[in-house]
Amino acid sequence: MIKVGIIGGSGYTGLELIKLLLNHPKTEIGFVSSRQYKGKSVQEVFPAFINSAFKGQFCDPASIPNLNEADLVFTALPHKSSLETVPSLLDKGLKVIDLSADFRLRKIADYESYYGAHTASDLLKEAVYGVPELHRDKIKTATLVANPGCYAITSILGLAPMADNSHLNSMVIIDAKSGVSGAGRTPSVETSFVETNENFRPYKVATHRHIPEIEQELGLLSGSKDIRVTFVPHLLPLNRGILATMYMPSGGLTEEEVYDIYKTFYKEEPFIRLLPRDKLPNLSYVRGSNYCDISLKLDTRSGNIIIMAAIDNLGKGASSNAIQNLNLLFGLPETTGLLPPLYP
Repeated sequence: MIKVGIIGGSGYTGLELIKLLLNHPKTEIGFVSSRQYKGKSVQEVFPAFINSAFKGQFCDPASIPNLNEADLVFTALPHKSSLETVPSLLDKGLKVIDLSADFRLRKIADYESYYGAHTASDLLKEAVYGVPELHRDKIKTATLVANPGCYAITSILGLAPMADNSHLNSMVIIDAKSGVSGAGRTPSVETSFVETNENFRPYKVATHRHIPEIEQELGLLSGSKDIRVTFVPHLLPLNRGILATMYMPSGGLTEEEVYDIYKTFYKEEPFIRLLPRDKLPNLSYVRGSNYCDISLKLDTRSGNIIIMAAIDNLGKGASSNAIQNLNLLFGLPETTGLLPPLYP
């Protein structure tokens, strides 16, 4: 069995990791830490786990028991906190999948523009950006995997085939919408029920922190340093899910040609579902899963290709994608322990 620990296990991504690991036939949860809930049982904090196989308590992250027995640690911490935690885990010989933004960006200037000073920049070259569909072989041999941001992975998967085939240019617009769980579990006025229920609004227009991830990965695929996207996120009055609609010039390609590009690029990917030409993405079809559903449409009037992608922000956008990365690290089938969608 693969012995796994979670540092920062009391947020929504930590909760999702616990659920998935309990379902995984090859993993055993050794510990889950939380500063806020240290000493309390997981069942007390999350009653959904009453009578589950994991009977442990949240431990103090400053004194984790049996840490040296772990094979892998998930760090589900706020941005900046992983900078303090991850280096010591790697020094102990542990594999780490980090769900923060602290090791996603290759250029320290990009990180510091959006997050502030980086105190472990020597690890940026070691970290592998954790999109299995793009970096599968590097993930298999990694010691540090930087799990991608939820908006970022949705946009990257939606646009990657066009970037890889040199059809991407700087005229890319991404209109993305996320459920409220993407903001985390810490209470705030902006994500309270009264502010989000029966409401719909944009936020962080053209300044969202996932922009450099998107441009980094699309630039690497296309071989261009000039990839720039216009990114506008919106908050949906839903618990979970992301739907991104992307617009770009077709460059003279027909809808059938674009469909063939995507079909070829994703032909062996277990979690990418290129929908039939007459179907459109639906958040309810991916909820609770690791799937990314993609649909394509050519607007013949404007000459633009419209690319639509849907994921579960806590699934493919965070925890289930992290489990897919775990499976790669330990030579397991990528689908191991991952759940079908919760539909309806």
